[in-house]
Amino acid sequence: MLRWKQTLGSAGVCRSSCRGKKVRKNGPKTIDSCTVLTPKTKNRNGKDKTALILYYVFRGTITAAPDFNPSADAEALYNAMKGFGSDKETILDLVTSRSNAQRQEIIAAYKSSFGQDLIDDLKYELTGKFERLIVSLMRTPAYHDAKEINDAVKGAGTNERCLIEILASRNNKQIHEMVEAYKDAYGTDIEEDIIADTSGHFKKMLIVLLQGTRDESGVVNADLVEQDAQDLYAAGEEQWGTDEAKFIMILGNRSVTHLQMVFDAYEKIAEVSIEDSIKSELSGDFETLMLAVVQCIRSVPMFFAKRLYKSMKGLGTADNTLIRIMISRSEIDILDIRECFRLAYEKSLYNMIQDDTSGDYKRTLLHLCGGDDDLAGEFFPEAAQIAYKMWELSAMTKVQLRPTIRPAPNFDSAADAQALRKAMKGFGTDEDAIINIVAQRNNAQRQEIRQAFKSLLGRDLMKDLKSELSKNLERLIIGLMLTPAEFDAKMMRKAMEGAGTDEHALIEILVTRSNEEILAMNAAYQEGYKTSLEEAIQSDTSGHFCRILVSLVQGAREEGPADVERANADAMELAEACNADSDDMEMKFMSILCTRSFPHLRKVFQEFVKCSNKDIEQIIKKEMSGDVKNAFYAIVRSVKNQPSYFADRLYKAMKGLGTDDRALIRIMVSRSEIDLFNIRKEFKATHDVSLHEFIQVETMLGDTSGDYRKTLLVLCGGED
Repeated sequence: MLRWKQTLGSAGVCRSSCRGKKVRKNGPKTIDSCTVLTPKTKNRNGKDKTALILYYVFRGTITAAPDFNPSADAEALYNAMKGFGSDKETILDLVTSRSNAQRQEIIAAYKSSFGQDLIDDLKYELTGKFERLIVSLMRTPAYHDAKEINDAVKGAGTNERCLIEILASRNNKQIHEMVEAYKDAYGTDIEEDIIADTSGHFKKMLIVLLQGTRDESGVVNADLVEQDAQDLYAAGEEQWGTDEAKFIMILGNRSVTHLQMVFDAYEKIAEVSIEDSIKSELSGDFETLMLAVVQCIRSVPMFFAKRLYKSMKGLGTADNTLIRIMISRSEIDILDIRECFRLAYEKSLYNMIQDDTSGDYKRTLLHLCGGDDDLAGEFFPEAAQIAYKMWELSAMTKVQLRPTIRPAPNFDSAADAQALRKAMKGFGTDEDAIINIVAQRNNAQRQEIRQAFKSLLGRDLMKDLKSELSKNLERLIIGLMLTPAEFDAKMMRKAMEGAGTDEHALIEILVTRSNEEILAMNAAYQEGYKTSLEEAIQSDTSGHFCRILVSLVQGAREEGPADVERANADAMELAEACNADSDDMEMKFMSILCTRSFPHLRKVFQEFVKCSNKDIEQIIKKEMSGDVKNAFYAIVRSVKNQPSYFADRLYKAMKGLGTDDRALIRIMVSRSEIDLFNIRKEFKATHDVSLHEFIQVETMLGDTSGDYRKTLLVLCGGED
């Protein structure tokens, strides 16, 4: 089944899943499941330009059963449901071992043989999630999508995620068939129902996608690629405000191949990825939809792998999403989704389904999944190629870091000092006044307030705040009043004092700080605690983990761009170290990961994929353990996308029972003037909930006054 178009790189290397083999540039030619075509295009000078297109055959787990007999299957299902109870095993085994086309024949044969509607009988005999799954499998893909859309828009609320997932991922033929099925099933127009239930630019983009008019010709005009990239840049990053209509027109109509080239050209112009621009320029459901479109342009299987992971992580399962994806992709690309899932989450889709579901429902999902990739023991070449592209994107992109706390206008340190004294004088404390001043000034202004407080009032502001505030609010406000170096030094001290050691805090701080920040922290630690930070680390940790931390605390990481020749050599050394014993491997990893610049490491990790066909993250997860693994993994995550790393740390600090308030305070304070806006966007994209909303819900327990929560929300800077 031809489903997805990809392009070839300039060297004629497949950028999809055919393992990077060289192909002729004067095709057509077939490699494994990939077909290369070379349509002619014209540039504005009238010269032929060749666009290399790769047609890739997606791989499903459900195929047509051999020796198929619809009448025999209909009878088997009838017998499984007659009498008292039903034979669920027979039903699930039969339904999941037939293709959708064969199931339609079974439905017809069932009615012919028994005069009853098979779907009605299945609904009567089965219950719960198992019934939903089996009945959904019996519908055609078009009618299944139509029902999902109808369920998403009917009733009081709207399931925007469902609308986004379906309309962003379906091709023109699938959309046209769904539109017809919707009209037939519900007697109304799907476009009218979506218009009635949505609004704004989100509605406009949904309607564009619903037309099913994306260019699928495979012809790419190189001049138009450059023009579209320039138009997108002019519509967003280059101007104040955003021309949403230009984003809608280009992303909603151009071909997959064309847009992949546009995204590459855009990154060269804007020095940020199209995803980062969308996160910066757009918001709400419209932002989520446009990101989904971009993700599907880049890799449909990776888009669905992420959707599946989100449906099962945390407490509870989004069963409707899980069912919808497993059914809709089972005859298209579930094998590719499995590979992407394992690449992204170091766990097989099969195992996650097994851990997160139960009973006949679980067994049916596992039939659709088709196998446990963790049993293979090796990484998929296809997934490694996706990893290579991820590192390539990371290396090309220059992220514009955006804070949430900026200098307050019309700042008057003396007035603020007097206002803080008034808030703490007499009986009781005006916490609101303290929060409004401290959380809405930048750190440099807070230092001026500290000085003015002492100069004007002869008092130590820090001591007064500690005396008047308590618990987490006190820790948060005091953290904000310290200089960044003092705060980091204090956090390092807290991580090592007492009976246990907070290794995650040590890793987080030392991995993410610049050389300048580390050196300033060392000086603050020496000043505040009369001992060196290096000595404290050596006395509190041991082994290779201690060596890694000591290496990082020197603040001597190289700076500057990647050295391509050296990056290739570093990648080869890392690949060879994977075959050495664990001690030698860890020392080699330390010598490179703890010393090279982040831009250089991005290139190293990209080349590591090429020379080993494995991803550095998975090697670390598989071959290492304990604190050493956590330290190296944090470095890799920070090199790839530091805001995403912090978003994950924030999520872990708040999810489940209890909140790791020390980690929450540490990140919110330390990143508020650097990249907390970027972290917010990554949090929303990864966890399908805004950081603002998550803080509101997760900090409610134990914070009876709400002042701690209020301060965190001021630092957060707004709802996404």
